[in-house]
Amino acid sequence: MKEKDVDIKLNIGCGGRPLSSYMNIDSDNLETLKKRYPLQDFSDTTEVFQYDIFNLPFPDGKVSEVRTDSLIEHLSFIEEPKFFNEVKRVLRPGGIFIFSTTNFEKIVKLWLKAKDDWKEFYRNDNDAIEKQHWFGQYSYGTDNRWGYLSAMIFGSQNGEGQFHKNCYTIPKIRAILDHLNFIDVDITETLWKGDRDPMINVRAIKG
Repeated sequence: MKEKDVDIKLNIGCGGRPLSSYMNIDSDNLETLKKRYPLQDFSDTTEVFQYDIFNLPFPDGKVSEVRTDSLIEHLSFIEEPKFFNEVKRVLRPGGIFIFSTTNFEKIVKLWLKAKDDWKEFYRNDNDAIEKQHWFGQYSYGTDNRWGYLSAMIFGSQNGEGQFHKNCYTIPKIRAILDHLNFIDVDITETLWKGDRDPMINVRAIKG
């Protein structure tokens, strides 16, 4: 197959969800990911590359698809334009950009409606991490502001790279993609794992 015919698809920030037909990219190497996600079944052929996501090693317009799930909320405001512009650079005309992120507007509305009942300082000792400790609670419930809702907004903070540094709403995402001349923007909303974390799912095409 000629180089120009190679179908390059990227899965950036793959974490514990590498995809078989994609080039998986993450800040952690495969061995670290196996330790972080012990219940995940990694294929023997899985490869994870530690590329600089702001300076990807691909020529302009050579990538057919970029996927990134639950990554962009971990980028700072300064890193945000670098990443979106890099995705645009590597995608070929007609290339597909698929991504998801937390719906900050919906989470904040839930937070405002929830009970302001602080119970205990956040913990990140091994026992707390194992039991999913959220400010004195071991629950994914959203009835208390200082439980899992706060982790939705700020990230779980149980490990390096898990902090949320940015936030997104549907109007902001539409404005960003319009600014970068993406077309056929399709946006849907779901709950992460079907029961928590309001998510925004996006599919757009490079114009």
